[in-house]
Amino acid sequence: METVSYARLVRPAIDRVYVGALWAARARMETFYAERGCTLGAENSFFSGVLARPIPAEALADGLIYTSGSMDEELTQGIFVRDDEGAWHLTELGRELTLFAQRATGEAAEELWSTLPGVLPGLSIVPRLADLVGRVLAHAQATGGPAFRAMSPPYEPADAPPALLLVTRLGSLRHHRADAHRAAWRAAGLTADEIRALPDGPERAAIETDTDRRDEPAYAVLTDAERWELLSGLAALPG
Repeated sequence: METVSYARLVRPAIDRVYVGALWAARARMETFYAERGCTLGAENSFFSGVLARPIPAEALADGLIYTSGSMDEELTQGIFVRDDEGAWHLTELGRELTLFAQRATGEAAEELWSTLPGVLPGLSIVPRLADLVGRVLAHAQATGGPAFRAMSPPYEPADAPPALLLVTRLGSLRHHRADAHRAAWRAAGLTADEIRALPDGPERAAIETDTDRRDEPAYAVLTDAERWELLSGLAALPG
């Protein structure tokens, strides 16, 4: 019987929790941005890293590879500037917007997770989950690709509450598997358009297996019990 990779099992839980918090914060972010004459852009998705350091051109290109890749609006609105090497830096306005996006996502997550039906207060498990993800992030520095290295270690305010820490760390961790997936389909000789169009079948299954192989080392720092604690804890959080 084939054993399913832990990295493949935990990824949907990571995505559901992180994306759920991001969407729960979207309305308040849009209002804040609109008051400053701006619209949400790449900084909204990459706040975990871009608040800590400039994003190298290669990392941003990978992070946007399934989109148009255009940063024209962010440049026009004065959210980002590029340096001579092509790296992307937040402007003063960009940093104000991105700090708000991070804070709003943490606040929305805290509201969303404040209670778990019929069990314990949801926030009681969040500090432990944030600690486990933080350990995974630190261990994954050795195996992450360009986007992950741009997003980790993440920016964490000194007074950050556990909910903000967890969503920020999950935002960084998602890029470890994203890098692994890009490396897998590139190794198979495919382009971004080709992998998006590739149907289910042996070729896609082989790429997903290679993705698991490349992503799995991130979780080696956790014991078996801790891995299942992380998976079950994320699965318990409302998203």
